[in-house]
Amino acid sequence: MSIKFSKIGLIGKFGDPGVKDTLDVLSSYLQKNGLDIILDKHTAEMLKDNSLPTGSRDEIGEQCDLAMVIGGDGTFLNAARTLVNYEVPLLGINLGRLGFLVDISPDHMIETLDAMLRGDYQEEKRTLLNCDIECEGGMKTSEIAFNDVVVHKWNVARMIEVEVYIDGLYVNTQRSDGLIISTPTGSTAYALSGGGPILHPSLDSMVIVPICPHTMSFRPLVVGGCSKTEVVISHNNQNDAQVTCDGQLNQNLVNGDKVTISCNDKRIRLLHPKSHDYYEILRAKLKWGEKL
Repeated sequence: MSIKFSKIGLIGKFGDPGVKDTLDVLSSYLQKNGLDIILDKHTAEMLKDNSLPTGSRDEIGEQCDLAMVIGGDGTFLNAARTLVNYEVPLLGINLGRLGFLVDISPDHMIETLDAMLRGDYQEEKRTLLNCDIECEGGMKTSEIAFNDVVVHKWNVARMIEVEVYIDGLYVNTQRSDGLIISTPTGSTAYALSGGGPILHPSLDSMVIVPICPHTMSFRPLVVGGCSKTEVVISHNNQNDAQVTCDGQLNQNLVNGDKVTISCNDKRIRLLHPKSHDYYEILRAKLKWGEKL
């Protein structure tokens, strides 16, 4: 068959040697079709007797024209953050429960890839968030999130107090368990369990969802994708706070620290099978229409 891609990066679920069987089948299939492979070096460390060429995420980004992620949505989130600057398209092969991002089943992997590698696929671009953390002492750090940025309490069953600004305008001072700022992709994750709306992935927007707010009238708020949200830990706050990106990157916060969330200039390129149906995934994942 005529192949649209030439070099493929393979990224497996971190710490899970169970990816080996799928990787063996996948790498053999790709090599038989004349494709070069770079196996993520952290994935290779889990596998015995690996004979595939290995490389860093940077090398995958620089050299590959497609990256395949084998695992679950968490693995996909990590891969997206590390490869976004290279604009390499990603596709996900699901090893666990049905995922929103990894939508190719290993049982149908070969027949699905036969079509996709010929160019028979859907491509979409998804938003990421910049998370800039400015400590009152002057130190600044930055992270990227694909699903969400969460400013939240930790270690105690008491609320934190934060001040919220959007595009420089004061919104409110709230006491709650925290605040979720989510992309449309992340709207079906933590934000959904916090009572937020489902945003279609194509929307240029983000949603701000309070976590168990003391003032129940503060409801989820959808803002434009070009908006900038600032969350400041109030000087009146009496409890420990933390900021978490995608549930994977954490930093402690103290009173006076400011977290600024905005959309990243780059977009994640996702490839799906031609038959991909977002609403079908929602029905399956959220059990819509099933009898209780």
